[in-house]
Amino acid sequence: MDTTSRPWEPPFAGTEEQAVLGALDRLRATFRWKADGLDAQGLRTTVGASSLTLAGLLKHLAVCEDHKFAVKLAGAPMDPVWDDNGWDEDVDWELTSAVDDPPEKLYDLYDQAVARARARVDAALADGGLAGPVVETGPHGRPANLRRLVLDMVEEYGRHTGHADLLREAVDGRVGEDPPDGWQPVSGDGWRWPQR
Repeated sequence: MDTTSRPWEPPFAGTEEQAVLGALDRLRATFRWKADGLDAQGLRTTVGASSLTLAGLLKHLAVCEDHKFAVKLAGAPMDPVWDDNGWDEDVDWELTSAVDDPPEKLYDLYDQAVARARARVDAALADGGLAGPVVETGPHGRPANLRRLVLDMVEEYGRHTGHADLLREAVDGRVGEDPPDGWQPVSGDGWRWPQR
C-alpha cells in the first residue's frame, strides 16, 4: 500500500506497537477529516435533541489528549492552554463553551494537543514500550501501562468519531469511513503526520 497518499493507514502486518498506535492515528485522522474545513456555523450544527457539536468534540478530544497523555501518563499538569477553564462551574465546559470559540482556535487546540500527545507517547515508548507503567492506577492501586492508556484513547475516538460521522453528514453531506487519498487539513496549520 502506498502510505504516502494514506499516511494514516496502519500497517497490515506490523508490530503490536505499530498496530496499536496506527489504530489511534487512523481514528485521529478520520475524526480530523470529519471536522475539517468548517466555519463557525458548521462546527455548531447539532442533530436532533442532542446539543453535541463538532466544535465541542474538537475541544473535548483536545482535552482528552492532554489529560490522558500528561496527567494519566506521567502525572504532569495539563498544558497551560487549559488554565482558564470553566470546569468548576460546568463539568462539560469544553463541550458547551466550544460553540463560542472561533474555528481557528478550535482547530489549533486540537492539532497542538495531538502533537503534544504524540511526543509524550513517543518518549514513554522509548522509556519502556507499551508495557511500561504509567502514573494512572487501576483497581488495588496497581499501575496501568501505556498500552491501556492508548487503547482507552482508541475507545474514546471510536465513540466520538461515530458522533462526528452523523454531525458532518448533517452539515454538508460528507460521508465515508476514511479521508480520501492525499487528504490534508484545509483548516489549521498545526496538523502533522506521525513519523513512525
